[in-house]
Amino acid sequence: MATRHREISFLDGSLWTNILRFAIPVALTSILEQLSSLIDTVMIGRLMGPEGTVGMAAVGANTQITSLIIVLFVGVSLGTNVAVASALGAGDRDAASKAAHTSVLMALAGLAVIVVGELLARPVLVLLQVPAETLPDAVLFLRVFLLGMPSILLYNFEAAILRADGDAQLPMQALCLSAVMNVLLDLLFIGVFGWGVVGSAIATDLCYTTIAVLLFVRLTHLDSPVRIDVHRLRVDERSLRRIVRIGLPAGVQGAVFSIANLVIQGAINSLGTEVMAASSAGMNIEFVCYSLLNSFSQACTTFVGQNRGARNLDRCKRALAVCAAEGAVAAVLLNLFAVFLGRQVLALINPDPAVVKYGYMRLCTIFPAYAFSMFYEAISGYLRGFGMSTPPAVTTTVVICGIRLFWIAVVFPVSHTFQTIMSVYPISLGVNCACLIVLLLALHPARTLAERDVRAA
Repeated sequence: MATRHREISFLDGSLWTNILRFAIPVALTSILEQLSSLIDTVMIGRLMGPEGTVGMAAVGANTQITSLIIVLFVGVSLGTNVAVASALGAGDRDAASKAAHTSVLMALAGLAVIVVGELLARPVLVLLQVPAETLPDAVLFLRVFLLGMPSILLYNFEAAILRADGDAQLPMQALCLSAVMNVLLDLLFIGVFGWGVVGSAIATDLCYTTIAVLLFVRLTHLDSPVRIDVHRLRVDERSLRRIVRIGLPAGVQGAVFSIANLVIQGAINSLGTEVMAASSAGMNIEFVCYSLLNSFSQACTTFVGQNRGARNLDRCKRALAVCAAEGAVAAVLLNLFAVFLGRQVLALINPDPAVVKYGYMRLCTIFPAYAFSMFYEAISGYLRGFGMSTPPAVTTTVVICGIRLFWIAVVFPVSHTFQTIMSVYPISLGVNCACLIVLLLALHPARTLAERDVRAA
């Protein structure tokens, strides 16, 4: 991981090429991050014997909970991305350095997550109607997994700093190492020691701690304004306010989004262990594939952030168009994958025919809706790059969460099936996409900033 990759040009050169160079490593990084969960699911399903389905259901019951926590802080780390990228684009080395040092210390919030999570693990899982046969393993997995939250948060803040500085490859390389470690540790802890779901959680914690330390060491040796000096580690109030102002709405959006999905998970849990295991398998595949689409949103945020700082406003608009076009191609490829290879991949995770049946039903319902997700994520990334994080966050929260909560409360009780639950995804994503397009046309951030610069001159 010693090689420094700085070939990405934010302020000049081909957007088609440079965005792709940025997005692919970011996508692979996210895929590798989700691969940790997928590896755990596969290992539990394969190595725990007859108890494998119950173990998979226990991990699946926690997926939305762990996602809620991680998404909140990953959203906040987008504030780091924008703060650092804008400072670098404007040539303000001091502001970039202060934002980087502040971000590293923000990972200490993971300690509070441990305390709260340990107290609420069982009550939350009971509230989600996790079946009695699955509950003990689900509680144990969650409590052990949460011990690694400081390392998980530190890694994500470090990755945001590096990407804003033009290095999207180092976080990916770190997660490659993590994925290999995870396989080996799962084989040891689950296959040899027989620790079951606890072993998978311990493996994940150890992997994240290792790569968080490695990236921290690398950041202390960079020849860049974002180089971390241990003696300068302190919270800069101005940087913290900027990071939180931009990142917190995105984090809250993701967290509230996850809360709505927790309600959906509770409805899924009411349909039994087989459906829970199938949904868990399907979600792991979806998260891996969705990472490819979301990478173009992150690329849009970073490219727009740097060019906004440099006042290259036309290039900001072109970045949005390129991210949307390349994301559309990715969405088509993902749908072809779901239709033609979905059953085979699900069978690799768990060969139970019922798991494959319901898992494939989930994939074929949700993957077409990725076209909507791709467009509204690109628009959200564009607006965040201009520092406008609250409007897309509020819109997405109200629209998607409102529709999903209404659906589970009103529609699902009338038609108590798995397909009914799945149908809410394309409906909510489609409506939100339309709303984000209207929001973009109303805000028109590039024109607004240009007019502001003219008045200031």
